[in-house]
Amino acid sequence: MSGAVPLPLPGLPALLASASFARAYTFTTLATVFSAFAIQRVAGEVTFLTIIAGLCVLGVGMLIARRAEYSLVRLAPTTVLMFLIWTLVTLAWTTDRAHTVSGWLSLAATALLAVVVALVRDTLQTVRALGDVLRWLLSISLGLEILSGILLDIPFGFLGIQGRIAELGPIQGIFGTRNLLGFATVIALITFLIEYRTLSVRTGVAVFSVVLGGVTAVLTDSPTVFVLAVAVGVAAAALAVVRSARPERRSVLQWTIGALVVAGVGIGYLLRNRIIDVLGAGTDFSLRTDLWRTLFPFVRFRPVEGWGWYGPWTATDYPFIAINLSLGESHASALNAYLDVLVQAGWVGLLLFLALALIALVRAWLVASERRSVVHAWTPLVLIALLVDSLFESFTLSGFGWFMLVLCAVRAGQSRSWRERVGAMDDPSAPELLPLPGDAQGLGGGRG
Repeated sequence: MSGAVPLPLPGLPALLASASFARAYTFTTLATVFSAFAIQRVAGEVTFLTIIAGLCVLGVGMLIARRAEYSLVRLAPTTVLMFLIWTLVTLAWTTDRAHTVSGWLSLAATALLAVVVALVRDTLQTVRALGDVLRWLLSISLGLEILSGILLDIPFGFLGIQGRIAELGPIQGIFGTRNLLGFATVIALITFLIEYRTLSVRTGVAVFSVVLGGVTAVLTDSPTVFVLAVAVGVAAAALAVVRSARPERRSVLQWTIGALVVAGVGIGYLLRNRIIDVLGAGTDFSLRTDLWRTLFPFVRFRPVEGWGWYGPWTATDYPFIAINLSLGESHASALNAYLDVLVQAGWVGLLLFLALALIALVRAWLVASERRSVVHAWTPLVLIALLVDSLFESFTLSGFGWFMLVLCAVRAGQSRSWRERVGAMDDPSAPELLPLPGDAQGLGGGRG
């Protein structure tokens, strides 16, 4: 045998700062937050929390190893930080400090993971990683549904799978509920279509992905999926019109679209009963209106500060126990993210949450309107899906919904905010201020 000299292993800082580690970290983080329900059901909550804690430690290590690439002021949007600070402040008047601390730690940990992913990967790399993860998770969900409902014809209770795919749904997959699976599927479809438009994957993979997402969305039999699909479709069409217009005409188009959105919301509210009948969602909507009607009196007791931050509702804490007892139900949320924030963090928290979401949407929309690469359309379309879904569910306040909201907010803030001017003054040649290769090519990148 020849006396080969072993190659020296890279040091820990070099490993944490490497592109390959960032790629692996992104895949692992996305897979963890999107399969949280399945991990907790299969391996237990302690295992899931341990994984999250480990990812947070690695994420902080990556930021320290890459500290020369960022300035402290550019790490996260101010609105995200202010919302996190206010939810922590509610610890002063909450009815259960232990649950508020655990709820806030979950919120902060997920936000940290989103910030790290947004900083170590660009938009196209994030889209590619998310596309790969969701292809696997949707395939696994559909495969388990087929195994449960057709091949074995028995429900998988530990995963919440009812085995009703032979009846054409509803299916839950590994996400626990049909609405959460439908929400993930809409995000997946946006991602798959952006992958196809940017030539990031082969045509066969793109077609398979879109068909997989479409079939899964239909089988969820969720009314919210249809509403989300319409909202995202209309937004995509409007964005395409703005992107194709001449620069001098875009301002008028933007204001026109804004006016049409306001008018559309008003018409939709006036025709809400007819729309509900067409969707066949009378039972679901009645359930929500009863919950919201019961919830409002508790808001009046603490309108400004709220009852304290919990995230998902607990079964024993006030006012959630009183709301559920009044209805004879066991709701784990207000089934509306905006009302959930209002109850838990008051009007102050709601205004901060709206500022976080709407500022991110405006920034992302303007960037997508001005830059040639279609990959920039991913951020505003995902944000629109998140904001519309928040009218019917509270998914954006925890789990992968909150993760995606913070990720998109950070992504939007990197391109259009006062931080950009600060960065330009500190270092006019900073890489993040230079045009992306996709902007010059009009494609946003290639395969890989």
